[in-house]
Amino acid sequence: MSLFVQKAGILTTIQDGGRTGSRSLGINPSGAMDRTAMSLINLLLGNNENEAVIEMHFPAGEFVFEVDCSFAVGGADLGAVLNGIEIANWSSAIARRGDSLRFTDRQNGNRAYLAVAGGFSIPEWLGSKSTNIAAGAGGIGGRRLQAGDRIGFLNPITCKTQRLGPTMTPKYNRFPTVRVIAGAEFDELTAISERTFLREGFKVTNESNRMGFRLSGMPISLLDTNRMVSAAVTFGTIQLLPDGQMIVLMADHQTAGGYPRIANVISADLPLLAQLGPGDGVGFRLVSIDEAEFLLARREKDLQFLRLGIRFNV
Repeated sequence: MSLFVQKAGILTTIQDGGRTGSRSLGINPSGAMDRTAMSLINLLLGNNENEAVIEMHFPAGEFVFEVDCSFAVGGADLGAVLNGIEIANWSSAIARRGDSLRFTDRQNGNRAYLAVAGGFSIPEWLGSKSTNIAAGAGGIGGRRLQAGDRIGFLNPITCKTQRLGPTMTPKYNRFPTVRVIAGAEFDELTAISERTFLREGFKVTNESNRMGFRLSGMPISLLDTNRMVSAAVTFGTIQLLPDGQMIVLMADHQTAGGYPRIANVISADLPLLAQLGPGDGVGFRLVSIDEAEFLLARREKDLQFLRLGIRFNV
C-alpha cells in the first residue's frame, strides 16, 4: 500500500504544517511553502488539514499508485495527468492500482501539492513529518525524494469525487501585491526608502530557495546603519541586507537573524508569495495589524466550511 516514485522531479519533498515548539533549540519549522494549498486539498479529501503532502516543483515527479485510493492536487497548475487524462487542480480523483500520475506543463505557480485520502505513513521527527534537508531529518531520510522511493499510505480509501468552489482557492499571479505589517525596524527607513518600498516593484532573483527569496530592485536604506543584535524572525519576515536589497524569509527560514526586519508579509497573503519563482515580481502594501487579523479570520472562515464537510460534488 504505497505510492511508487517513478521519477523524482527537480525538488520533491514531504511537507506538512511545519515543526513547532523547537525554535528555542535553533530548529527551523520547515513545512509546506503554500500552507493554504496543503490545507485545502487535505480537507477536500477528509484528512487533517496539516497532514503530510508531497511538495513538487517543475519539472515534477512521476508517481505510480500501488493501491486504489483517492487523491487531490492543488497549488501550482503543473498539468497533472492520470494515465494521460487531465486532472483538474483543486479536485479529488480516484486512482486504481497501477495508475500513473505525471505533470506535463507548468501553467501558473511554482509549487504543487499532492495529497492522498487517509494520509501518508511517514515517521515524525519532533512532532512533524516535514523534510528538513539542512538537518537531514524528517520526511524520507531527511532528503528530497528519489526515483525508486516508496511512500506508504496510512489508510488508503476511495471517496466521492469533489471539487473546491472557486472562491476558496488562491488567485495566484506572477506579480502580486502582497500586504505587509510594519516590522520592528520599519520606522528606521528613510522617507525615500519607505516610498520606494511601498510604491516600487521588486524581482525574485535566482538566489532564492525555500529558506528565503532574494529580491532585486531600487535599493533602500535606514537612517542609522548601526548593526543590530540578532532577533527572532518568522515566515514572511522581510529583512534589509547591507547592499540595500531585501530578502523575504520562507518556510525553511532560520530562527533568528541580525538584519533589520522592515516588514512581515501577512499570513493571508503568504500563499501568493509562496507561488513565486525566479523572474517573478512582487509589490508591497502596508496594512494594520487589525486588518491583517481580519483577513486571516476571513480565510479561516472559508476553511471552516471544508472542516464541516461543505464541498461541491463533481
